[in-house]
Amino acid sequence: MTPQNPTNKKVISLQNVTKRYADETVVSKVNFTIQSGECVVLVGHNGAGKTTLMKLMLGLTRPTSGKVKVLDSNPAFSSTIAQHRTLGYLPESVAFYEAMTGREVLAFYAQLKGASRTDCENLLEVVGLADAARRRVGTYSKGMRQRLGLAQAMLGNPQLLFLDEPTTGLDPLLRQQFYELIDALHKEGATSVISSHALNEVEARASRFIIMKTGRVVASGTLDELYQQAALPVRLKVTVTPGEAASVADRLGPETRIGEVNHQTLNLSCFNGDKMPLIRRITELGDVVNDLQILPPRLDEVYSHFMNGEPS
Repeated sequence: MTPQNPTNKKVISLQNVTKRYADETVVSKVNFTIQSGECVVLVGHNGAGKTTLMKLMLGLTRPTSGKVKVLDSNPAFSSTIAQHRTLGYLPESVAFYEAMTGREVLAFYAQLKGASRTDCENLLEVVGLADAARRRVGTYSKGMRQRLGLAQAMLGNPQLLFLDEPTTGLDPLLRQQFYELIDALHKEGATSVISSHALNEVEARASRFIIMKTGRVVASGTLDELYQQAALPVRLKVTVTPGEAASVADRLGPETRIGEVNHQTLNLSCFNGDKMPLIRRITELGDVVNDLQILPPRLDEVYSHFMNGEPS
């Protein structure tokens, strides 16, 4: 979900934010900013503080110390943000009054946000619930309720979307459809903050990641920046003429980090600074090399590194 034409306009700012409940600190000294048009993904273990951060940015709770600003206002005190169309929120657990129909639920939220009935009908169509609009929510599947939740979050064309574990319980096809809807909003310039455990889903969609551990930010940045911070090795898969893999491994020499070798492939690894010299050595081997794939660390590997290591 690469942002469309992100600007330098700051829409969210957290400065040294801490949140405590009694003696328990759930968010500790968090600092970050989010620019207009970005898609920022919060990742972390259960209890890392992701949902609490969302509630702080939505104004649903107040920080124990530090400052939170959303669209140049304190969200806990701004009636402009609370009452108008600037924010959309999809909580992790979607709960609607089950005796109401999908259309009635959306109309209720539209009245709160000042959106029109036309918006409701359009959104029911967009999320694929037009045919089920007259059915009671109690008959909806998990995926249908999640799509209804997204429709209410999208009411009024919000500038900011907060999505907390938005695809929990959805099958792969519904997950794809869900993110296509979010992609469409991004093309219109929306900014989004997504909390997710599904790292493979968000790896190619985020403009930046914020990795949380026990209430603290342990790393943040683009995927490339996180690669650099983690300093994890790059993997290379070399495909050679059948039967020549062992010979190629010998020619590359003992200084090369060689993993698995089979009939016609070799799995190598190196750190980023050694990547280009190793690629040149491989290409100098000549026609025996049929293919070369460069495989950077995956997001789940970067995540594991920061979960098991020290803050960057």
